[in-house]
Amino acid sequence: MKDSGLVTGEILERYAQALLSVAQDSNTVDQVGQDIHAILNVLKESADLREFLANPIFKAEAKKAVLNQVLGNSVHPYTKNFLLVLVDRRRIILLEGICREFQALLRKLNQTVLAEVTTVSELTDDQKRSLQEKVMAMTGARSVELATKLDPDLIGGVIIKIGSQVIDASLRGQLRRISLRLSNAA
Repeated sequence: MKDSGLVTGEILERYAQALLSVAQDSNTVDQVGQDIHAILNVLKESADLREFLANPIFKAEAKKAVLNQVLGNSVHPYTKNFLLVLVDRRRIILLEGICREFQALLRKLNQTVLAEVTTVSELTDDQKRSLQEKVMAMTGARSVELATKLDPDLIGGVIIKIGSQVIDASLRGQLRRISLRLSNAA
């Protein structure tokens, strides 16, 4: 018997790959990529929308009407049709995961690396540019997409996660390493 997480991952990848194929065939990859980014932002900002789309009590037509109202004509028709297909097939509950998988496929297609950066305060444009250059040099990627989040517990410095690799250059991490060395020396 397959693990349900594995099955869900296969579903996410299949739908994301289908959307990417349609976008590639119609030369709309950049537009659909922007649409997916915008949809993720809307989902992130609206817990009500996420809950509404995930709720099986609401009929497909109501979900389609809300999607049409929220997105209007701001997304490409292929993107909108894709969302409507997800509603019809009762896969709209997986929308966020499908969008994230689409972004991962798009990054792979564009040879872009996602670097998740955790800092104590907002990075300046120069700091972001410097980080991108260092990550490109480390990975050989053509470009770098930064996803930043703030963590005041870091005290200072930065934590960079690229795939499964984590670079901890935070003061908290340095203090932890010093503490471990001291406890091992005792």
